[in-house]
Parts: sequence; structure tokens; C-alpha cells
Amino acid sequence: MSDTLPVSVIQYRPLDGGVPANVDEHVRLIEDADDHGARLVLFPELSLTGYRLDLLESPDSWLVPGDERLGDIREICRRTGITAVLGAALREADGTPRLASVAVHPDGSTEAAFKTHLHGPERELFTAGEGPTLIRVDGWHVALALCLDTSVPGHAGDAAAAGADLYCVSALYTKDEDHRLALHLGARAMDNRMFTALANLGGSSPLGESCGLSGFWGPDGFPLKQAAGTGTEVVSSVLQRSRLEKFRQ
Repeated sequence: MSDTLPVSVIQYRPLDGGVPANVDEHVRLIEDADDHGARLVLFPELSLTGYRLDLLESPDSWLVPGDERLGDIREICRRTGITAVLGAALREADGTPRLASVAVHPDGSTEAAFKTHLHGPERELFTAGEGPTLIRVDGWHVALALCLDTSVPGHAGDAAAAGADLYCVSALYTKDEDHRLALHLGARAMDNRMFTALANLGGSSPLGESCGLSGFWGPDGFPLKQAAGTGTEVVSSVLQRSRLEKFRQ
């Protein structure tokens, strides 16, 4: 079990061109995060398409299990030893539609977390998940959450009860939601004595302009590091287990 976990959150402005174009850009950004020493890389909600629910009318906008279009991401994760968490619309093997965070591990395996608290038209497109999913990275227990999940204290509470050290949120917080963002990420960290990390979708979407502010919060609820703007940006931090232990005593 590692005493530290280097993490990069990617504030990401999606590209036109669907999944293939965004896969290529994800590879470039994972390489950038590797230069920062990252072992875990977190992308925002629906990073492979952008928050464009209208595009989901096309089957090509959905991932499927073992999707060959992720081949280059699997390869960069194998080569760097990084676990990358991608934002995608995913159809399970039985056809169940999910709003998902998909973790690609260095050994090529994948794990998926499903958004539990859907809202608006998401309810018509996706089937809700049933709480947080935990993955392991270098011995750290990492919980995956998507956007509105973070506004429900019980979601993070369940993650902490399952042993989470880090609560990773892939989201879209828009302009004028900066205060809400800070409250959610800070409170989830402080209440549960764990780190929180946010990868916010950058640029603009049908929901409005992003407010940026991707970054990290410590187990005391205070921000550690955040993005400076609202475009694509790699924000990195080395999380220390000793800091967790200090606040868990």
C-alpha cells in the first residue's frame, strides 16, 4: 500500500468528432498527466462525447463492453501504469443504458461506475446506478461518483463506510454554480475524512458555460489545488495518507 497517490484531474473541453476524436485527445492528456507522475487520471462526466444528450441518438456515441475504440487508451494505460477514468454513455452487455465512469486499468481490465442520481432528460435515457463503486489504485480505495451524486451526502457516506480514501467526481458544474461546487466537494471531504477530487467538463454545453474549478480538497474540507480557467487543463496533486490519518484520529 502506497503512502502517496499522485492524481491528475483533467478539466476537459470535448472535441467535435465523437468518440474517436475524443479518445485521441484523452491519450494526449494521459501522456501529459504521466509527465506529472500521475497514477490515477480522472476525466469529467461524458468526456468522450461532451454533455450532448442529443448525440446519443446515434449508436456510435455509446460505448459497449470491450469497445475496440478504447484500444489506444488501454495501450497508454499499459505503457504508463496509469488507471484512467473516462466519462461515457455505456450500454451493458444486456443492453442496459448507463451514464458511466469507466476505469481503464494498466492490465487492460475495466470497471464501471453508474450515476445514481439522474436528473432531467437523463432519466429518459439512462438506468440509474445503485450507489458508489470503489476501485483500487496502489492500495488506495477510490470511490467514483458522477455530478449530482455529489449533492447527496449519503452517496459519499456510503463510499466512506466502504473504506474510501478518495472520492472522485466526474461532473459538469456550470457558470454561477461555483459556490455550490465548493460546498459539495468540501463538505463531502470534511464530513467523511477523505480526499475529494473533481474533474469538471470545460467549455460550454446545452446546460451552459462551465465554471471550471477542477481540483482537490483535503479531509479538512479546504481546497488544495484548482484549475485557473474554464478550458482544458491538467491539475495534479500528490495525496498523502498521513494527512488522512491525521484527521481520522
